[in-house]
Amino acid sequence: MGSGASKLTRCDAAPMAPPLPSIDGGEQLKPAPESPPPVTSAENDDSIAEAAANATAITNPGPLDMATMDFKRLVSLDAHDGFRVDISKQLSPYMLVMHSFWLGTSMLQSQNKTYTFVAQVGDEHGVLVARVDPSRGSLDGRVHRALGPAMGKLQIVTSKEGGQNDQLLGELDFGGETWTGNIKYGSMGGIVCGCNYFQSVTPSVALGGEGMYVAANGAMMSSYTAKYTGKDFLACINFNMGQQMMTCHYKKNITPKRVAIGAELSFSPMSLESQVSLGAEFNLTRSKMAMCIDGDGRLQSTLEAKLGMAPGSPTLSFAGELDHLNDSMRFGFGLNIGGG
Repeated sequence: MGSGASKLTRCDAAPMAPPLPSIDGGEQLKPAPESPPPVTSAENDDSIAEAAANATAITNPGPLDMATMDFKRLVSLDAHDGFRVDISKQLSPYMLVMHSFWLGTSMLQSQNKTYTFVAQVGDEHGVLVARVDPSRGSLDGRVHRALGPAMGKLQIVTSKEGGQNDQLLGELDFGGETWTGNIKYGSMGGIVCGCNYFQSVTPSVALGGEGMYVAANGAMMSSYTAKYTGKDFLACINFNMGQQMMTCHYKKNITPKRVAIGAELSFSPMSLESQVSLGAEFNLTRSKMAMCIDGDGRLQSTLEAKLGMAPGSPTLSFAGELDHLNDSMRFGFGLNIGGG
């Protein structure tokens, strides 16, 4: 009785699953693998953010003409002599005028003083600038205007002498998320036309080149540029085919927005002639000091200081140059009023 009872099966128990049919070879089919867990919204957002970061890692390198601006500012200072005053006035939200006086200078060819008047009108679509020099009888006009996704530029230079000094140049700047381009055509003592292109190939490396044709002498000029942007430094190499000149630039930020140093080396692979310049810049709360020295022993230095704490306070500047090789020196100071 006891042994028989152990063989009884409850009627309400779940029936056992039948065995899976066998395939050729006598092996039974294995159950289908479980489906992967559904992707959560947080994981989906992380994937979208990662894809967006990878897509925007390569940025626009800026115009090719500005590729060496950060380096030139350190090794080529505006060390003028004499007394220079710039007085600017904001007449309206769209118009600015400026009077510039330069007195007692030896850097001009036929005179020791000059005066220029500048007027600027701008809005969200572009800017118009006119510069008049009564002593030279010259007029310099510039028009920058947005033309859809591009920027149109027109430059006009005329003087009372006329002829070779008159210039007319039109340019068109355009670009995308990772590149910029420029085409130009005009007359500068003869017909000139050219173009350039600057492309970011990685988040740190940008490559570009420029070509220009001068009809007056039939010359075809070209140059090539490579720029590297690091975490706290910049490096750039430029090769000019017409001059057979290689120029290497370097800038290092010692303290962000405070202290920077730079160097420039120019040499000719054919003649082995070279020139080197070193520079440094120190930005303080209300002042800025810069100095540079080249391979000939010429030392330049500038100092700018704000005369007040309010925005738009006047700026007092000093500039000096000492040329050991030519046994010459010069000194200048200036005042900027209303320049912000």
